[in-house]
Amino acid sequence: MIDIKVIRENAQLVKENIKKKFQEEKLSLVDEVRELDEKARKLQQEIDALRAKRNRFSDEIGLLFKDKKIEEANLKKQEVVEINQQLLEMEEEEARVKEEIKKRMLLIPNIIDDSVPIGRDDSENVEIERFGEPVVPNYEIPYHADICEALGGLDKESAGRTSGNGFYYLVGDIARLHEATLAYARDFMIDKGFTYCIPPFMIRSDVVEGVMSFAEMDAMMYKIEGEDLYLIGTSEHSMIGKFKGQLIDEKELPVAMTSYSPCFRKEVGSHGLEERGLYRVHQFEKQEMVVLCKPSDAMEWYNKMWSYTVEFFRSLDVSVRTLECCSGDLADLKVKSCDVEAWSPRQQKYFEVGSCSTLGDAQARRLGIRMKTENGNQFLSTLNNTVIASPRSLIAIIESGYQSDGSVVIPKVLQPYMGGLEVIKPKQK
Repeated sequence: MIDIKVIRENAQLVKENIKKKFQEEKLSLVDEVRELDEKARKLQQEIDALRAKRNRFSDEIGLLFKDKKIEEANLKKQEVVEINQQLLEMEEEEARVKEEIKKRMLLIPNIIDDSVPIGRDDSENVEIERFGEPVVPNYEIPYHADICEALGGLDKESAGRTSGNGFYYLVGDIARLHEATLAYARDFMIDKGFTYCIPPFMIRSDVVEGVMSFAEMDAMMYKIEGEDLYLIGTSEHSMIGKFKGQLIDEKELPVAMTSYSPCFRKEVGSHGLEERGLYRVHQFEKQEMVVLCKPSDAMEWYNKMWSYTVEFFRSLDVSVRTLECCSGDLADLKVKSCDVEAWSPRQQKYFEVGSCSTLGDAQARRLGIRMKTENGNQFLSTLNNTVIASPRSLIAIIESGYQSDGSVVIPKVLQPYMGGLEVIKPKQK
């Protein structure tokens, strides 16, 4: 949510930003907010004037009673009663107008950074840089789900019986590799100076509203029936919510945390052949980075954070590239975002394994998170970035380590987390 002052002072900037995101249907919201804001401010002036009048009358009533002017005092008292009724009606109207403003403000996208490329959707995202050689071996690499099954590590059939489509059992060394990757990601980020945290896996609706748009919420989140609770789609939701309504001394910034959580997503939509395995699922686990910082430091942290994900995957011998998200692919709260994509030697193309975003003060403004400075209290900036989301990261490791005999070489950095195991071999039939 942007500062309403921007709409008051530069409505054209907000409209141009909406056009850059190809959301022309939202242009009318800007004028509606301006009109409602003028009405709210006028109401506030009238309310203030009435309150001042009531206070003046109250003082006069005391003096009239003191001077034994009872009849005149009672007339003033009746006027105060009428003013109170007027105030009640006007305050209710003011609250209604402010709620209408908020509804519209929540739909107006954040102002994107000038460096964001303009494009309609993810097909127009722009490759920034590649890290590591995208190797294609001279032997065929099977589909990742078939590799896992051959290694005795995946059972989707049983998951279908217990939970339905989009769920899975990981078994044996594949399950162990999955957890080893998460443990390594945790230690990797701790070594970078991030504080490790395990957050709540459910959050209330006011936190959901604070961290994402309504469209994202409807498409992603599972609601707990009969309760004001949602299962998180990423630990970023809980981690930012941790600071809801807080005032943080700027001397304590930045706050840099890395969090583990299971994640739950509806993943609505048709799934192609490439997504029938572990690529798009309803339940997965994630190691996340979350940073709260001064707005002036946000871009430095943004570049630092995505580079950590690149470094992490390169330490696993996985080739990756960074992809700048275009304006039309940015969620409404985001100022700038890039994806980290891993090379798939089987498909001979890259696929997304992480996303890094800076959101300006949008989440802080929605959740009331401020920093205390010498110049008064101000909203701070929030950023988030995926270290890994598994089992998607598991696919990258398995394909990159797949050998012609059907075995999978475990990256050296993960071997200590696997009890020294170097290779996962196919199960003998």
